[in-house]
Amino acid sequence: MALEARRRAIQPLLDRRHPADAMAVYYAFFHDANKTQILTWPPMPHNTAEGFITISRTGIDLFRPFMTMRLPLSDLEASAELLQMALPVGAEAFMSVPLSYEPLIRAFCDVLSEERLHLYQLTQMPEPEVNVLVTRADLDGLPRFVVKQVREGRRITAASANLNWLTTTYAEIAVNTRSEYRQKGYGRAVVRALAAHLRKHGRVPLYAVNPQNTPSVNLARGLGFTLVSDEEVMLEVRRRPPLR
Repeated sequence: MALEARRRAIQPLLDRRHPADAMAVYYAFFHDANKTQILTWPPMPHNTAEGFITISRTGIDLFRPFMTMRLPLSDLEASAELLQMALPVGAEAFMSVPLSYEPLIRAFCDVLSEERLHLYQLTQMPEPEVNVLVTRADLDGLPRFVVKQVREGRRITAASANLNWLTTTYAEIAVNTRSEYRQKGYGRAVVRALAAHLRKHGRVPLYAVNPQNTPSVNLARGLGFTLVSDEEVMLEVRRRPPLR
Protein backbone atom coordinates (compact mmCIF):
# COMPACT_ATOMS: atom_id res chain seq x y z
CA MET A 1 0.00 0.00 0.00
CA ALA A 2 1.36 3.43 -0.98
CA LEU A 3 2.28 5.99 1.68
CA GLU A 4 -0.57 8.34 0.75
CA ALA A 5 -3.10 5.52 1.10
CA ARG A 6 -1.73 4.69 4.53
CA ARG A 7 -1.91 8.35 5.51
CA ARG A 8 -5.57 8.42 4.56
CA ALA A 9 -6.21 5.23 6.53
CA ILE A 10 -4.79 6.66 9.77
CA GLN A 11 -6.34 10.14 9.59
CA PRO A 12 -9.24 9.29 11.97
CA LEU A 13 -6.75 8.18 14.65
CA LEU A 14 -5.28 11.68 15.10
CA ASP A 15 -6.85 15.04 15.91
CA ARG A 16 -4.99 17.77 14.03
CA ARG A 17 -6.50 20.39 16.35
CA HIS A 18 -5.28 18.78 19.58
CA PRO A 19 -1.79 19.75 20.81
CA ALA A 20 -1.16 16.31 22.32
CA ASP A 21 -1.46 14.80 18.83
CA ALA A 22 0.59 17.50 17.10
CA MET A 23 3.95 15.69 16.96
CA ALA A 24 2.36 12.46 15.74
CA VAL A 25 0.47 14.49 13.13
CA TYR A 26 3.72 16.03 11.91
CA TYR A 27 5.53 12.71 11.45
CA ALA A 28 2.49 11.03 9.91
CA PHE A 29 1.48 13.76 7.44
CA PHE A 30 4.18 16.44 7.09
CA HIS A 31 7.57 14.76 7.44
CA ASP A 32 9.52 14.16 4.21
CA ALA A 33 7.79 11.29 2.39
CA ASN A 34 11.17 9.93 1.30
CA LYS A 35 12.16 9.57 4.97
CA THR A 36 8.85 8.21 6.28
CA GLN A 37 7.39 4.73 6.55
CA ILE A 38 3.98 4.00 8.05
CA LEU A 39 2.97 0.57 9.32
CA THR A 40 -0.72 0.04 9.99
CA TRP A 41 -2.93 -2.45 11.76
CA PRO A 42 -4.35 -4.31 10.04
CA PRO A 43 -1.43 -4.30 7.57
CA MET A 44 -3.77 -3.73 4.60
CA PRO A 45 -6.75 -1.79 5.97
CA HIS A 46 -9.79 -1.62 3.70
CA ASN A 47 -10.69 1.88 4.86
CA THR A 48 -9.65 3.03 8.33
CA ALA A 49 -6.70 1.61 10.26
CA GLU A 50 -7.05 0.57 13.90
CA GLY A 51 -3.48 1.56 14.77
CA PHE A 52 -0.20 2.70 13.22
CA ILE A 53 3.50 3.32 13.77
CA THR A 54 5.48 5.92 11.81
CA ILE A 55 9.17 5.17 11.26
CA SER A 56 11.05 8.34 10.34
CA ARG A 57 14.64 9.13 9.49
CA THR A 58 15.61 12.40 11.16
CA GLY A 59 18.61 14.46 12.17
CA ILE A 60 18.41 13.03 15.69
CA ASP A 61 20.40 9.94 14.70
CA LEU A 62 21.45 8.73 11.25
CA PHE A 63 21.21 5.06 12.18
CA ARG A 64 18.28 4.88 14.60
CA PRO A 65 14.81 5.91 13.43
CA PHE A 66 12.32 8.04 15.33
CA MET A 67 8.92 6.45 15.92
CA THR A 68 5.51 7.81 16.83
CA MET A 69 2.42 5.66 17.13
CA ARG A 70 -1.18 5.10 18.06
CA LEU A 71 -1.66 1.48 19.05
CA PRO A 72 -4.94 -0.47 19.12
CA LEU A 73 -4.66 -1.09 22.87
CA SER A 74 -8.09 -2.72 22.98
CA ASP A 75 -6.35 -5.57 21.12
CA LEU A 76 -3.05 -6.22 22.89
CA GLU A 77 -2.12 -9.02 20.52
CA ALA A 78 -2.47 -6.69 17.53
CA SER A 79 -0.53 -3.95 19.33
CA ALA A 80 2.30 -6.38 20.09
CA GLU A 81 2.35 -7.62 16.50
CA LEU A 82 2.55 -4.05 15.18
CA LEU A 83 5.45 -3.21 17.51
CA GLN A 84 7.35 -6.32 16.46
CA MET A 85 6.79 -5.49 12.78
CA ALA A 86 8.24 -2.01 13.30
CA LEU A 87 11.32 -2.97 15.33
CA PRO A 88 13.28 -6.13 14.45
CA VAL A 89 15.18 -8.03 17.16
CA GLY A 90 18.36 -6.17 18.10
CA ALA A 91 17.31 -2.92 16.41
CA GLU A 92 17.33 0.38 18.29
CA ALA A 93 15.03 3.37 17.94
CA PHE A 94 13.81 6.55 19.57
CA MET A 95 10.10 6.72 20.40
CA SER A 96 7.73 9.44 21.50
CA VAL A 97 4.71 7.66 22.94
CA PRO A 98 1.81 8.14 25.34
CA LEU A 99 2.77 7.08 28.86
CA SER A 100 0.16 4.31 28.78
CA TYR A 101 2.13 2.49 26.04
CA GLU A 102 5.28 2.08 28.12
CA PRO A 103 4.41 -1.26 29.81
CA LEU A 104 3.75 -2.91 26.44
CA ILE A 105 6.95 -1.50 24.95
CA ARG A 106 8.97 -2.73 27.94
CA ALA A 107 7.57 -6.21 27.38
CA PHE A 108 9.51 -6.40 24.11
CA CYS A 109 12.30 -3.83 24.46
CA ASP A 110 15.12 -2.79 26.76
CA VAL A 111 14.70 0.90 27.58
CA LEU A 112 18.11 2.55 27.23
CA SER A 113 16.93 6.01 28.26
CA GLU A 114 13.65 7.60 29.26
CA GLU A 115 12.47 11.19 29.61
CA ARG A 116 9.03 12.26 30.76
CA LEU A 117 7.86 15.39 28.94
CA HIS A 118 5.23 17.99 29.71
CA LEU A 119 3.77 19.80 26.72
CA TYR A 120 3.04 23.53 27.00
CA GLN A 121 1.02 25.62 24.55
CA LEU A 122 1.24 29.39 24.19
CA THR A 123 -2.14 30.72 25.29
CA GLN A 124 -1.30 34.31 26.19
CA MET A 125 1.32 36.30 24.35
CA PRO A 126 3.28 38.63 26.65
CA GLU A 127 3.62 42.31 25.92
CA PRO A 128 5.82 43.09 22.89
CA GLU A 129 9.47 43.57 23.74
CA VAL A 130 12.23 44.96 21.57
CA ASN A 131 15.60 43.35 22.27
CA VAL A 132 18.38 44.60 20.03
CA LEU A 133 20.50 41.55 20.86
CA VAL A 134 18.04 39.17 19.18
CA THR A 135 18.53 38.55 15.47
CA ARG A 136 16.95 36.17 13.01
CA ALA A 137 19.19 33.42 11.59
CA ASP A 138 17.07 30.82 9.79
CA LEU A 139 18.19 27.19 9.84
CA ASP A 140 17.29 24.64 7.13
CA GLY A 141 14.54 26.90 5.83
CA LEU A 142 12.86 27.27 9.23
CA PRO A 143 12.79 30.38 11.43
CA ARG A 144 15.45 30.66 14.11
CA PHE A 145 16.29 33.50 16.47
CA VAL A 146 19.63 33.94 18.21
CA VAL A 147 21.62 36.09 20.59
CA LYS A 148 25.28 36.41 19.60
CA GLN A 149 28.09 37.40 21.93
CA VAL A 150 31.82 37.95 21.49
CA ARG A 151 34.09 35.56 23.35
CA GLU A 152 37.85 35.47 22.96
CA GLY A 153 37.55 37.55 19.81
CA ARG A 154 34.94 35.29 18.17
CA ARG A 155 31.20 35.77 17.77
CA ILE A 156 29.40 32.79 19.23
CA THR A 157 25.74 31.86 19.64
CA ALA A 158 24.91 32.46 23.29
CA ALA A 159 21.27 31.39 22.93
CA SER A 160 19.05 30.15 20.13
CA ALA A 161 15.41 29.22 19.60
CA ASN A 162 14.50 27.08 16.60
CA LEU A 163 11.83 24.57 15.56
CA ASN A 164 11.80 20.82 16.04
CA TRP A 165 8.94 20.56 13.53
CA LEU A 166 6.21 22.62 11.90
CA THR A 167 2.69 21.82 10.65
CA THR A 168 -0.08 24.03 9.31
CA THR A 169 -1.42 24.41 12.86
CA TYR A 170 1.34 23.88 15.42
CA ALA A 171 5.10 24.34 15.77
CA GLU A 172 7.34 22.98 18.53
CA ILE A 173 10.02 25.32 19.86
CA ALA A 174 13.43 24.18 21.06
CA VAL A 175 15.75 26.50 22.98
CA ASN A 176 19.44 26.19 23.73
CA THR A 177 21.48 28.52 25.93
CA ARG A 178 25.19 28.08 26.57
CA SER A 179 25.82 27.43 30.25
CA GLU A 180 27.96 30.54 30.75
CA TYR A 181 25.17 32.77 29.42
CA ARG A 182 22.29 31.42 31.49
CA GLN A 183 20.36 33.61 33.94
CA LYS A 184 20.80 36.59 31.62
CA GLY A 185 17.39 36.44 29.92
CA TYR A 186 18.79 35.40 26.54
CA GLY A 187 16.80 32.15 26.34
CA ARG A 188 13.62 33.98 27.23
CA ALA A 189 14.33 36.65 24.61
CA VAL A 190 14.84 34.24 21.70
CA VAL A 191 11.81 32.11 22.63
CA ARG A 192 9.68 35.24 22.87
CA ALA A 193 10.84 36.36 19.42
CA LEU A 194 10.19 32.98 17.80
CA ALA A 195 6.79 32.60 19.49
CA ALA A 196 5.74 36.03 18.24
CA HIS A 197 6.88 35.12 14.72
CA LEU A 198 4.88 31.89 14.79
CA ARG A 199 1.75 33.60 16.06
CA LYS A 200 2.07 36.22 13.33
CA HIS A 201 2.13 33.43 10.73
CA GLY A 202 -0.85 31.56 12.13
CA ARG A 203 0.92 28.79 14.07
CA VAL A 204 0.34 27.85 17.69
CA PRO A 205 3.69 27.56 19.53
CA LEU A 206 4.31 24.43 21.63
CA TYR A 207 7.15 23.77 24.03
CA ALA A 208 8.02 20.28 25.39
CA VAL A 209 9.75 20.43 28.77
CA ASN A 210 11.22 17.93 31.21
CA PRO A 211 9.25 18.72 34.40
CA GLN A 212 12.47 18.40 36.42
CA ASN A 213 14.02 21.25 34.41
CA THR A 214 12.80 24.10 36.60
CA PRO A 215 14.36 26.95 34.55
CA SER A 216 12.64 25.70 31.37
CA VAL A 217 9.31 25.29 33.17
CA ASN A 218 9.59 28.81 34.58
CA LEU A 219 10.53 30.18 31.16
CA ALA A 220 7.46 28.59 29.58
CA ARG A 221 5.07 29.80 32.25
CA GLY A 222 6.60 33.26 32.31
CA LEU A 223 6.01 33.71 28.57
CA GLY A 224 2.35 32.67 28.67
CA PHE A 225 2.63 28.94 27.94
CA THR A 226 0.08 26.67 29.65
CA LEU A 227 0.42 22.96 30.40
CA VAL A 228 -1.79 20.97 28.00
CA SER A 229 -0.44 17.40 28.34
CA ASP A 230 1.70 15.48 30.82
CA GLU A 231 1.20 12.03 29.30
CA GLU A 232 4.11 11.77 26.86
CA VAL A 233 7.41 9.97 27.28
CA MET A 234 10.52 9.91 25.08
CA LEU A 235 12.22 6.52 24.97
CA GLU A 236 15.43 5.13 23.52
CA VAL A 237 14.89 1.39 23.10
CA ARG A 238 16.46 -1.83 21.84
CA ARG A 239 14.31 -4.80 20.83
CA ARG A 240 15.06 -7.89 22.92
CA PRO A 241 15.27 -11.41 21.50
CA PRO A 242 12.23 -13.53 22.40
CA LEU A 243 12.49 -15.75 25.48
CA ARG A 244 13.31 -19.36 24.72
